[in-house]
Amino acid sequence: MIAQHPEREQILLENVLSALGNPLRLRIVRVLADGGEQSCGVILDDVSKSTLTHHWKVLRDSGVIWQRPSGRENLLSLRRDDLEARFPGLLTSVLAATGA
Repeated sequence: MIAQHPEREQILLENVLSALGNPLRLRIVRVLADGGEQSCGVILDDVSKSTLTHHWKVLRDSGVIWQRPSGRENLLSLRRDDLEARFPGLLTSVLAATGA
């Protein structure tokens, strides 16, 4: 069972910045930015599943990604529209500054 995603109005800047401040989570966001919705099993193959699960939870709980079940795995995608509505230009700036 996947925990609830925060509503758009509940997404807080400090949580988003904290989530994006971790290099591995930023890598995940860059992969999602390049490829749209992705299966959790193909995002990063050089990181253990338990480590990725933790980072997906942080990203989901902060409002950076959507996570939805699909069969035996989860599909992940960026919450671009919600982040842009709450913090205009933030995601674009972060991705541009990190080379994505």
